[in-house]
Amino acid sequence: MNSKYVVDTMAVVLRLEKRKLGRKVKAIFDEAEKGRATLFVPAMVLAEIGYLSERNKIDTNLKEVKDYCLKYPTVQVEAITEETIHKSFEIDDIPELHDRIIAGTARLKNLELITNDPRIIDSKFVSTIW
Repeated sequence: MNSKYVVDTMAVVLRLEKRKLGRKVKAIFDEAEKGRATLFVPAMVLAEIGYLSERNKIDTNLKEVKDYCLKYPTVQVEAITEETIHKSFEIDDIPELHDRIIAGTARLKNLELITNDPRIIDSKFVSTIW
């Protein structure tokens, strides 16, 4: 069975930088890399990674994310659409715009969101894993 998830910025960063992930999240990434799970990377995650990389806050960069997605076809970038924006603005308990759009992607796709962000975890609008 091919499970599907949406991933947030720090989940992608931690995986690409080979930093510590929880056992459950590591297993999900492992399954995706073996072609047995699908990960959707919201385009907003790319924007955040580009921004953080540009400011030397993280070691990962946009090229590494692109290469990762090309290497593992079950890791796919999910575009920000008008429908994504509408779903994002149904969420009223995540104040930060970028986080709201990432959570809105999970809401639109009706999938769990892999995140360690406490504000997203506490949201009543999305189900999360960490």
